[in-house]
Amino acid sequence: MRDYFERNIICPHCGHHTRIEVDASAGDQDYYEDCQACCNPMHLRVVRNEISDEVEVSVDADDEQYF
Repeated sequence: MRDYFERNIICPHCGHHTRIEVDASAGDQDYYEDCQACCNPMHLRVVRNEISDEVEVSVDADDEQYF
């Protein structure tokens, strides 16, 4: 499995396409990165499945409201 690779993502706030570098060597990760276009925070999750030798990257706005 490649531990370092690039991935194209879309900002959930403004729709801007951004290229990020993913470091999957540390296993599962959960972090925030600001969009380069609108400066809003994007919530990124990296999940590494060592059995199937795959890395999943998910992006969301993390702005859900609870009432």
